Amino acid sequence: MTAPTDLTERYGAPEPWRRAVLLGLSVALAGAFLGWLGWTIWAQSTPSVESEMVGWEAVDDHRATAVVQIQLDGDAEGASCLLRAYAEDHTVVGELNFTPERSGLNEQAIRTERLATSVELLGCTAEGQNRRR
Repeated sequence: MTAPTDLTERYGAPEPWRRAVLLGLSVALAGAFLGWLGWTIWAQSTPSVESEMVGWEAVDDHRATAVVQIQLDGDAEGASCLLRAYAEDHTVVGELNFTPERSGLNEQAIRTERLATSVELLGCTAEGQNRRR
């Protein structure tokens, strides 16, 4: 029987600096990822413009009105909001893309092809804000 051999003698030991370099790179990568994640969360949670449908009414066969609550940030540029009117069979019968002039309640009239049975606010965008809110 032979004596057990030490594995480090047999296969060699890793260099001591390799662990420190690997740990440093791991910490730097984790820090970069957390920085990007924080920036993404902040950028997505502070939009330049936000909107909410307050109510709507079908005035007649060719017109519907919608009241939209809009919150514009002070530096919001190029804000644009989209309203869409639907008929009973769920086809689009009217659409209005408008530029909000101010924060607060905005009443908009949508011209329709026939009687609208619902109006949807698709949301608002601004320069640098691609997702409608």
